[in-house]
Amino acid sequence: MPARTSLVQPVLAVADRFDAHPAEPSGTGVLLLAGSSGRVETGRAELLATHGARVRAMRWFGGEDQRPTPHEVPIELFIEQIGILRRDCDRVIVFGTSFGAEAALVTATLCSVDAVIAAAPTSVVWAGAHDGAWSSHWTLAGDPLPYVPFDHDWIPDGDPPVFRELYESSMQRSPEKAAAARIPVERIGGEVLLIVGKDDLVWPSGRFAQQIVAARRVAGLVTSLVSHPDAGHRLLLPGEEPATGGTRMARGGTPHADAELGERAWPEILRVLDPRSV
Repeated sequence: MPARTSLVQPVLAVADRFDAHPAEPSGTGVLLLAGSSGRVETGRAELLATHGARVRAMRWFGGEDQRPTPHEVPIELFIEQIGILRRDCDRVIVFGTSFGAEAALVTATLCSVDAVIAAAPTSVVWAGAHDGAWSSHWTLAGDPLPYVPFDHDWIPDGDPPVFRELYESSMQRSPEKAAAARIPVERIGGEVLLIVGKDDLVWPSGRFAQQIVAARRVAGLVTSLVSHPDAGHRLLLPGEEPATGGTRMARGGTPHADAELGERAWPEILRVLDPRSV
């Protein structure tokens, strides 16, 4: 297994971040996390900034002095950025998509945030690989967080592959490890907004979202869920164009349905960004 991340507080290089500043600040800061694409979400950051948010979009793997893949990425990397936003903002939100939603939810269980926006979320921590070695997506103080290992007997039966079947099979095959890897979302004191396309073919984000809602309901915590029956894994907010590239896989949905999900979610996103505007 590769050497684990140093316990030295991670530093985010200038090339791996993008800051969007609003013309009329609302007092809300947003840490914006993409998924497995590894990109810095500059366009989405600028969109949120037009509505008063001070946004830091960041690359969290594959950048300067960063882990090369989503494998043993230190959660401290995100906690540090939340602290930076706290210096200038009255409220801080983490907005993540897919693996970025996983990072957002995990981070919010470990440090104080005012809200989480999680698009195509997961309710558990997953495995990642580097140089053939499998471990958790995340570390804390250098130690990998509990994770769900993949079912290595799974073979895709289509092209492009529908990885949702792999995630479902892995959960069923390792129920005890899945229980240990559950993200304790009841520790998130702020609101959680979940955005889900029910035709997500990457992983069962609809089922994961229901599990998050149920866990937080028991704890008496506020959770909102926006969904669309025909949308897939990739959310399109107003004015955004469909993304290209990334790992070859079936993602589900259509550009039209993904955009409709974005239209449904947009008023809720604006409400979370600035509750005073409601």
